[in-house]
Amino acid sequence: MSTPATHPVITPSSSSTSTSTKPLIRVGTRKSALALKQADYVVTALRQLHPAVDFEIRGMHSSADIDKITALYKFGGKGLWTNELEAELRVGELDMIVHSLKDMPTVLPDGLVLACVTPREDPRDVVVVKQSLGDRYKKLSDLPAGAVVGTSSVRRMAQIRRRYPHLRFEDVRGNIDTRLRKLDAEDGEYSVLILAAAGLLRMGFSARISQYLESGTEGGGMLHAVGQGGLGIEARGDDERTLKLLAPLQDHDAMLACEAERSLMRTLEGGCSIPIGVETSWVGDDGKLRLAATVVNVEGTEAVDADNAAVVKTREEAEAFGKVVAQQLTDSGAQKILDVINADREASRDSAQPWVPA
Repeated sequence: MSTPATHPVITPSSSSTSTSTKPLIRVGTRKSALALKQADYVVTALRQLHPAVDFEIRGMHSSADIDKITALYKFGGKGLWTNELEAELRVGELDMIVHSLKDMPTVLPDGLVLACVTPREDPRDVVVVKQSLGDRYKKLSDLPAGAVVGTSSVRRMAQIRRRYPHLRFEDVRGNIDTRLRKLDAEDGEYSVLILAAAGLLRMGFSARISQYLESGTEGGGMLHAVGQGGLGIEARGDDERTLKLLAPLQDHDAMLACEAERSLMRTLEGGCSIPIGVETSWVGDDGKLRLAATVVNVEGTEAVDADNAAVVKTREEAEAFGKVVAQQLTDSGAQKILDVINADREASRDSAQPWVPA
């Protein structure tokens, strides 16, 4: 059941009415503009696949949505965006949840499953330059010493510090529109923002992208977040009706790539506050998946990298491959970096924002 702080807001469906005799599927999502757009994309596809079924989007504010001030990495726990929605799913108030896959914990509550991964949008991070500076800077390498980079991600800060130690970082929160306004404000402190390409593309802000970040010198040597660009649909594992409805929406290649990435993170026990970056791509015509990964300390002074490829055709093979690459990182010293990060996080746990599991 909903608590007053997380009471769902129902988004009316253009194809449903209160007198509809169609079976109803309730689709949960965060109530941000991007999350609602992503849910609408999924529902539109499902309506085309299943015209005899009615779908209703229910938007809900999460704790992290409500608190726009605290840096994301200061929240004390996992499931930052998902706990409240999962509580509704488990008790049957929702039939499925549409997530940005990068926000989904790699270990789900008992009885819940990652039922579907849709076609993946561009997973890379990008640079967005302050409008008044657009004629001077295009790439991270153009920025002068002391320029301020806006991001709430430890992963992004660590990787950029590794290659551009002369830059400064300040936290930035809010939806995409809010972040862009903060960036472009005349008295704003940010020179650039680092954002996910997927969100900007889905919201129609592709023109603001100045540089795509990826492995290699030209791409700034940056790897993206696990699952970034993907939409993951969570459902109850015993809800055969919903699982059957979602099956034709699954993108097999995207699912396998994301499962390998999630397996790597799960093996390393990393979350949104751990600087693990990944990059996956399909190579050749024989079903071979390449997975590059990096673990960087918060200061950007120590890093361990891995790069491997394997034939991956099933979820089980994807999970096994992720474990192999995780072991490569561990064997090369990644665990020492993670141990220090985890120790620091444990030491500061009392000052972290409290997290009450839903």
